[in-house]
Amino acid sequence: MKPKVLLQYLLPHRALSRVVYWATRWTFAPWKNFLIGQIVRRYQVDMSQALQPDALAYQHFNAFFTRKLRADARRADGDPASLLSPADGRISQAGPIEDGRIFQAKGQSYTAAELLGDEADAAPYRNGRFVTVYLSPRDYHRVHMPLKGVLRQTVHVPGRIFSVAPFAVEAIPRLFARNERLVCHFEGEHGPFVVVMVGAILVSSVATVWDGLVIPPYAPSIRRKSFEGQNIALERFAEMARFNMGSTVILLLPEGVAELDTLQPQQPMQVGQRLGSLRRGA
Repeated sequence: MKPKVLLQYLLPHRALSRVVYWATRWTFAPWKNFLIGQIVRRYQVDMSQALQPDALAYQHFNAFFTRKLRADARRADGDPASLLSPADGRISQAGPIEDGRIFQAKGQSYTAAELLGDEADAAPYRNGRFVTVYLSPRDYHRVHMPLKGVLRQTVHVPGRIFSVAPFAVEAIPRLFARNERLVCHFEGEHGPFVVVMVGAILVSSVATVWDGLVIPPYAPSIRRKSFEGQNIALERFAEMARFNMGSTVILLLPEGVAELDTLQPQQPMQVGQRLGSLRRGA
């Protein structure tokens, strides 16, 4: 086992994430400017698309990391039948869910039931489609709706907080089904779909537009929250959540709802870009 992979098992994940949560919200100018400057230079962050293009004008590092973009920086694909990318980043994997199993990388896979935390919740996706998008530190960290949908429930699934960088995804079995995550169940015009916000080491903080900060606190057990009857309806391309720092988004669709385009691992994506198309009459 490579040392950097072994380290993933040894590090105190939650303790580190708590420290980073505090450190990225410290408003002390020399500190926050140092952190922001390091990320901008190391990852060549394009600030010209940000609503506030001055990287050092943000109150703290997390405000910079979750920055809004200009209204014209992202557009939804013009075809209303297009399935949209929910995030900026790169395709980790995409394709069919085969008898309930989702491909991770290099012979690694996990089940939809493990990911969602429930066999019954996973049943509609047994032979459906999935798209996994990895967000790096340089990316826009707000997540948008791939389709129009009404929120049915969220499920906060406890777990580890491994890195979701490519080296870890290739080496750690069932990584996405082991990390702390927020599962968002929606009902769309063509049936149910799921958007999973997967936490990662140092960056395991998730906020939604309907509930605010959800993670942390970390969950000691699976926590379900029903939104039935509250009519929380989000339009296609609307913002739905954000990672306070970065991670991975996984989209699940039932069989017969959509056909994915040919999506290659490491293919760059932007919010609103076409992933595929809804089947006519689905």
